[in-house]
Amino acid sequence: MKDYSKLQNGSDIRGVAIVDRGQAAAGLPVQMPNLTPDEAADIATGFLAWLTKRNGKKPAEQKLAIGRDPRVTGKKLTDGQMHGFGPYGCRVLDCGLASTPAMFMATVFPEFACDGTIMITASHLPFNRNGFKFFTPEGGLNKQDIKEILEYAADRSLVEGPDRVLGEKVNADGFIHRSGEIIFPAEEADIITPYSAHLRQLIIDGCGMGDQPLRNLKITVDAGNGAGGFYARKVLRPLGADISSSQYLDPDGMFMNHAPNPEDREAMQSVSMRTLTSQSDLGLIFDTDVDRSAAVDSRGREIARNRIVALAAALVAEHHPGTTVVTDSITSRQLTEFLEHDLGLSHLRFKRGYRNVINKAVELNEAGTDCQLAIETSGHAALKENYFLDDGAYLATLIVIRAAQLKEEGKHIEALLESLQDPADEKEIRIPIVESDFGPYGDQVLADLAAFVVSPAGQELGLSLEEPNYEGVRINFPDGWCLLRKSLHDPILPMNMASDTAGGCAAIEAVMREFLAGYEGLEL
Repeated sequence: MKDYSKLQNGSDIRGVAIVDRGQAAAGLPVQMPNLTPDEAADIATGFLAWLTKRNGKKPAEQKLAIGRDPRVTGKKLTDGQMHGFGPYGCRVLDCGLASTPAMFMATVFPEFACDGTIMITASHLPFNRNGFKFFTPEGGLNKQDIKEILEYAADRSLVEGPDRVLGEKVNADGFIHRSGEIIFPAEEADIITPYSAHLRQLIIDGCGMGDQPLRNLKITVDAGNGAGGFYARKVLRPLGADISSSQYLDPDGMFMNHAPNPEDREAMQSVSMRTLTSQSDLGLIFDTDVDRSAAVDSRGREIARNRIVALAAALVAEHHPGTTVVTDSITSRQLTEFLEHDLGLSHLRFKRGYRNVINKAVELNEAGTDCQLAIETSGHAALKENYFLDDGAYLATLIVIRAAQLKEEGKHIEALLESLQDPADEKEIRIPIVESDFGPYGDQVLADLAAFVVSPAGQELGLSLEEPNYEGVRINFPDGWCLLRKSLHDPILPMNMASDTAGGCAAIEAVMREFLAGYEGLEL
């Protein structure tokens, strides 16, 4: 029996897949691998066991697919998973280089019709990390699902014991024997081609301008050497777009140019400058596995964080007036003003974590409240019309459709955001919790902070608690706000703040520093 619980990262699995020798050269602690082909094999078996129990099909009746981003460890982890599936006779498709949303669509497209799929990726994390995301036709998995998969992976008796889930192996050597031949249980498959065709058709239908609707658009795509280069070459260019200014489209698992991450400052500056200097109509940037995206307008200004939420909401509002938009917890006052007063929508500021915002949106719809969009400031955007799948390429497609329509009117995409105001000052500070039992310690800090805000001392400073609030403690200051919360997975208290006056975060930070100074378990 093994302990794989530390590989769980919310609704994903992540770990160290290879030694980063640069850490040793820099005198930093070397992270030793804990996600190798051996672990991949066990986790694949665990997923098969979980899936078999969930859908009631026998292992040999299951159809599965595996895709990966370009990380250098992706192929070996794929091989490991194949060995995990092999002994049980299921059919497995090896989709090679793919995107996370495309791997979900392998459960939807009739020519694939998979019972379950796995995407091997660690999103924007460094090259030495990797991980797994799982899908069924119902969508991505939740925390509890991942916990159960890892329990099956860790304890072989659960799948092969007296009450085993998977039953007898096909044979002991891990290969399927058919008609006297030994056949490794994998077939090569291409998911990106039909997925790209699907996106192209959405653009053609959405624009209503023939089969070359992008012929007047110049679009800069930055894939960060991740899996997103297909969007420029297989989606935009065949529809007539000029993609000559695009950069870092070729997959490279070392990500040598910049982090493939729409939240990374260097990455956003890179695509912004490229969009501006090439005089493009629009810039688009994806994270490694293309489940997140951000944009750049024709003047080189970033459409990220609060602004990508605003743009996605503006696109949704045109077809769904009055709908509710669920966001994460760190969105600005100005965004709420834009959503509710300028667009006429409802804004529910919820929790960090893309599964949290998606699950809340699904819950609202089930309760009778129309909610068409769940989106994080990180660029995770999930729309009801697209299975509530966080799909960066789908959001990009909606942006491209509207950009093409606006170009016909002599306008650019920034026309949709003219009334959106930005905070005058913003800051994020991540405070380590050095107390060994960091969870309860963080809870106590937050409870004490909430009590301080409503105390006479807090009232003298003009503080108040934001209500309703679903994560951490969000404090209203006279000219801004501050949110202190626990990290989803790490011994960290992230603190986000924004002010309506230039340099105003300094005053907010001073109040928070004075309060937190009394906690020896925090590294300030």
